[in-house]
Formats: sequence, structure tokens, C-alpha cells
Amino acid sequence: MDRIDAMRTFVTVVNEGTFIRAADRLEMSPQLVSKYVSRLEQHLGVRLLNRTTRRIHLTEAGTNYHQRAQQVLADIDDMENQVGDLQTQAQGLLRISAPVSFAIRHMAPLLSEFQKAHPGVGIDLQLNDRKVEVVEEGFDIVLRIGHLKSSSLIAKRIAPIRLVMCASPAYLKQYGTPQRPEDLRGHRYLRYSYMEPDASQPAYHWLQSKSQDGISDMISNNGDVLIKAAIAGAGIALQPTFISGSAIKEGKLQVILSEYEPEPMALYALYAHRQLLASKVRSFIDFIDGYFGDPPYWD
Repeated sequence: MDRIDAMRTFVTVVNEGTFIRAADRLEMSPQLVSKYVSRLEQHLGVRLLNRTTRRIHLTEAGTNYHQRAQQVLADIDDMENQVGDLQTQAQGLLRISAPVSFAIRHMAPLLSEFQKAHPGVGIDLQLNDRKVEVVEEGFDIVLRIGHLKSSSLIAKRIAPIRLVMCASPAYLKQYGTPQRPEDLRGHRYLRYSYMEPDASQPAYHWLQSKSQDGISDMISNNGDVLIKAAIAGAGIALQPTFISGSAIKEGKLQVILSEYEPEPMALYALYAHRQLLASKVRSFIDFIDGYFGDPPYWD
């Protein structure tokens, strides 16, 4: 048994979630995939996976082995990427996680242009607004928006992210335009569920206290839904301009309390710290750096 092939097969099964999808990814039969994993378990003398008819579940040993195996395979790829043509020509599958609304609105042209410049790189883009673990979930790069806390990961600042408070002209005509943060108390708030509290921002503090009182009028984990609700007159939304900007320019939304606008956040590219960075990762980081502009084109 080739231990590297068996290790790669096991990692692929975990990342894909099923033996069938792993087989498709590896271009081999599901029976051979299962055989590789079974032989790896026999070699290690421990069960790595609990199998059911529909799903696989990692054992504690499997979880630990998966994390270490991913790093070993990444290090092998990094080493090979420094040899011959791979040193200058990026190749392989690049797994990227990105926020849903940002990716839908702004990632397609970027990825298309990147692949034209680097035809040897395939893209596996997964959209999710939750906090994604780069190494544990097998991603090469995670794009994340916010104020980053200390981390063992490398964080490359890509673009500023401006937050604005906005509502439809019809809503403001009916309920009045807030002039001060405390005027928000009587208004409907359309809250993004992943937004972290920031009591240092007066306007946000009033909106957050309103939602903590249990009277938020709408909560969603997707900013596009909230902006469309705001356009329809459902209330006031606090959203980034990469989502709200076009509606503001078209007059469908009106910015309020601009003098109390929160401090800008940023879009970051996160990746694992390695001495030898894979060419595909390095090429993408170099490509996305400055791509959106500063200020970005949506502003």
C-alpha cells in the first residue's frame, strides 16, 4: 500500500463527505476508495471512520489523523511546487471559502480572470457566512469580512468594507428619518445574524439593544435578503456597501445617520502559515491583492 495515496484518499473522503463523491474527485471506483481507507486503518491499528449507509463520521483518532494528514499532504505539495516548472507555474485545485453575498456579487470576474492568467489552477469555491476553519476543513484560502482577532493564520488585507445604515425613501417618509442614534428606538431593524456587537458605535448600540429586547423585526444570515426587505420598506438595515451600494445609487435606498457610520471593516484572505507556500495559493494572493481597489469600485 502506498501510504501517501492512502492518506490522500482518506483526506478526500472526509472533505467530500462520502466515498462516492471522493471516488469521483479521485477518479477511481468507490470500492477502491473504501479499500484504501480500510488498509490505512489496518496499518494504523485504529478505526478512523464510522460508516453508515448515508454518512461517515470521524472517530476521535480519525479527527486527529485528518488534521495532521492534511498538513503532511500540503507540505508535500508545497515541496513539489518548488521543483521544476511548478515553481513558476501554479497548478492544482485551489479550495476557497468566501462569504455568500460577496462571492455572488464580486467573485465571478475575479476567478475568471485568475484562471485565464493561471490555466493550470482549478477552483473549488464554497460559499458560507459562518466562521470557517481553514486547515481543519481543508481550505487553501478563506475570505473573511470583519475585524480580525489574533490567529495562527496569515491574514492579508484585501479591501476596506464600509457599513452604512439605510432604508427606503417610502419607509422614511412614513416613519420619519432618524437624526440621532436614539431616534432609532422606534424603528424597525433588519438585523444580520452574524454581525458582532460593537457598543463603541452609537447607532449600532441602539439597534443592538433593540434586538436584545426581542423586538427586531427581521433577522437573517444573508445580507441580500435584508437589503431587498429594506427596499420593500420593511425597516432599517445596517449593511456593507458591496451589497447596498447599487440600490443607494439607484435611489431605492437612502443612507441615514452617515455621521455615525461605524468604523470600516475589511476583507481579508486567510491562509495557513507555511514556510513553503504552494504556488497556487501564492499566485491567488498576489492576484487578489489590489484587485478591488482602495477605495473599492463598489464605493
